[in-house]
Amino acid sequence: MTKIDPPSRKEYVSDEKFEQIKKFSKDKETPFLIIDLEKIKDRYEELVENLPYAKIYYAIKANPNEEVVELLARKGSNFDVASIYELNQVLNHNVSPERISFGNTIKKEEAIKYAYEKGIRLFVTDSENDLKKIARNAPKSKVYFRILCDGSGADWPLSRKFGTHPDMVFSLAKKAKELGLIPYGISFHVGSQQRDVGKWDDAISQCRYLFESLKKEGIELKMINMGGGLPSRYISPTMGIGEYAKEITRFLNEDFPEGIPEILIEPGRSLVGDSGTIVAEVVLISKKARVSPYRWVYLDIGKFSGLIETLDEAIKYPIYTEAEGKETEVILAGPTCDSMDILYEDYKYNLPISLKEKDRVYILTTGAYTASYSSVYFNGFPPLKVYTF
Repeated sequence: MTKIDPPSRKEYVSDEKFEQIKKFSKDKETPFLIIDLEKIKDRYEELVENLPYAKIYYAIKANPNEEVVELLARKGSNFDVASIYELNQVLNHNVSPERISFGNTIKKEEAIKYAYEKGIRLFVTDSENDLKKIARNAPKSKVYFRILCDGSGADWPLSRKFGTHPDMVFSLAKKAKELGLIPYGISFHVGSQQRDVGKWDDAISQCRYLFESLKKEGIELKMINMGGGLPSRYISPTMGIGEYAKEITRFLNEDFPEGIPEILIEPGRSLVGDSGTIVAEVVLISKKARVSPYRWVYLDIGKFSGLIETLDEAIKYPIYTEAEGKETEVILAGPTCDSMDILYEDYKYNLPISLKEKDRVYILTTGAYTASYSSVYFNGFPPLKVYTF
C-alpha cells in the first residue's frame, strides 16, 4: 500500500481553533466529538454557491445532532430522512413537509402511511413491492426511482443493496403511473467519498436514457436526485467541491442541452465531515513480542464508539497528538474486548515514540458517521458524547 502522509494539522484546523478545542476539552472525560458549526455553515454556503440550481436535501443520518439540524433548517436546507424517527426530528425543527424526502428504499408499510399523514409527498423506491406499498398508503405521491451504481472509486461504496437496473426502473415508472402515483424522477448514489468525478457522468447518462425512453411511453420525468458522494478531507487527497461542481454541471449540460431538469443533492459527509474533531486518550501502549517492530496503541475510542468507518480501513482520518520527537509506525486499536476492534493495522500511522498512556489524541474530519454510528453500551461503554461550538 502506498503511504500517504497527511498535510499538517494546520491545514485541517487552524492554530486558533486548535487552541479553542484544547481549552474546551481540558476538563472533559474522553472520548467525545466536538462539532464546529461555523464550518458546517461555510460548507453549506459553498455548496449553494457552486451548485446554485440544486436543491440541497441534507442526509440527516450523517450527523443528526439537534444543533446541526437547527442550523441547516435556518439556512433553508431541505432534508432527506430514512425513517419516521428522523422525520419526527426534522418536523420538530419546524421544517415543512414540502422540504422533506423519504429517501430510504426499505420501509415498512406503517412508516409510509405515517409519513404521508405528516404531509410527505416525495418517496424513493427501487422495487415493485415497495412501490405498491407507497401506492396503498401515499396515494398520488411523487416517486423517484433509484438506479444501481457499482460504487467503484469510492472510499465507502454503497453498491448492491440499493438501486435497481435501468430496465427495472423503466418498468417501475410505468407501474407507478398505473397505480395512480406520479413518476417524478431518477436518483443515484455514486458512493460515499467518491474520488472519481466521472462516476457522475456515467449515472447522469443513464438518467438521460431513462428520461428519453419513458417520454416515448407518455411519462415525462422532471427530476434527478444525484444523492451524495461529494468528499470531506481525510488523508487521501481529493478535488475541492468547486472542481466537482464544475464537472458535474458540465455533464448535466451535455446530457440535457435543452435544459437541466430539477436537481436534488443529498450531501451528508461533504456538509458535516470536516466540522468534527474527536478527542480521545491513549489507554495502553504495548508490543506483541520483544522483537516486534510495531507498537500497539489502544485508544479509548474504537469501531463501536464512533469509528465504524475504519472497517476495512476504508476511511483514513487525520490523527494528531501533541507528543513530539522521532516517530514510529504503530497499529491503532480500540478499547473493547472484540477482536474486530482494530482501527488501522495494514495502514500504519506514524506517531511519536514519546507518546505515552493518558496522552490525548485528536482525530480530525470526524463530523460525519461517527456519533450516529456509535453503539449503545457495548461492553458498557456509553455512546459518544457530542459538543458543539
